[in-house]
Amino acid sequence: VSGQLGMTDGALVPGGVTAQTAQAVENLKAQLATMGATIADVKKTMCFLTDMADFPVFNEAYVAGFGEHRPARSTIGVAALPMGGVVEIEAWAFVG
Repeated sequence: VSGQLGMTDGALVPGGVTAQTAQAVENLKAQLATMGATIADVKKTMCFLTDMADFPVFNEAYVAGFGEHRPARSTIGVAALPMGGVVEIEAWAFVG
């Protein structure tokens, strides 16, 4: 699944890192569902943050969104993200 931002109805959700992470995970789940997959099918994520100081807050929201499932993950600090987002999550999933 290509990078998902914390957007709904064409706009970033208010609430900063926590809200954008939660929405990005929900968007990821919706994209997975279109292919008959679930969050449990995700094997690896690539996460992008515009400020690595936000990692603890991001991590809390990420863990809440993924529940007990813990795919491999890379988290990278970047200078900017589309639409002024502060979080973006892409995922690799496998349905066998």
